[in-house]
Amino acid sequence: MLQSGGKNICGVSIGVLSLESYFPKPPGHIKNPSSLPFTLSYEILDGITVPELLSNPNGAMKDQIIKAAKRLEASGVRAITGSCGFLALYQNDIAAAVEVPVFVSSLVQVQMAHVMTAAPVGILTASAPSLTKAHLNNAGAGGVPVEIQGLEETSEFATVILRNERDDMDLAKVADEVIAAGKALVARAPEIGAIVLECTDLPPYAHRIQAALERPVFDLTTLSTMVASTVQRVPYSGYI
Repeated sequence: MLQSGGKNICGVSIGVLSLESYFPKPPGHIKNPSSLPFTLSYEILDGITVPELLSNPNGAMKDQIIKAAKRLEASGVRAITGSCGFLALYQNDIAAAVEVPVFVSSLVQVQMAHVMTAAPVGILTASAPSLTKAHLNNAGAGGVPVEIQGLEETSEFATVILRNERDDMDLAKVADEVIAAGKALVARAPEIGAIVLECTDLPPYAHRIQAALERPVFDLTTLSTMVASTVQRVPYSGYI
């Protein structure tokens, strides 16, 4: 069988639009491919950091992101995601610019979580004040009842990730801060039926969040795993 060529690297399912950041990414993070059950390729968005994306989204940033998405598409990826949930602001623009599926934010699962539970959805986000209606609308979650809990008042998480003051990070402290935020969310809104982790830095702690909150937990890793299985199907194993 003659196989068409033209790709420098083959077998990549998910391309990642990656913000520039240098803090640790534990297993489960989209920027730590060692633990993920699908193949990835990365486009680094030079100069776009978490603080920059949250505080100063602009047209030049959108143009840079779209160009990076087109490079990922040209390289042969089957779908495109992002390394920060706040890229939801550009979800529709990116999807319109390429011909492969785009899911740059875990927030696209909010609608699904609501349908599955018939209850409001809890969102754990890096920064509640930065998560606007525009982000939710662009992720298809504009009409979903949600309760939002941010991590902007934390110590370790906010110092390293939101303010970019240093690269070293105490992962145990971050885990404790995330669990405390989740508990505060459920205490304030016990009617929520599921949790969506907006922030891509939270999936490494998803198992602990679920144990503490006793609810389904959706994140970018669960979404990416599902999308990878849809864009690159393989035969089932088993017997009749």
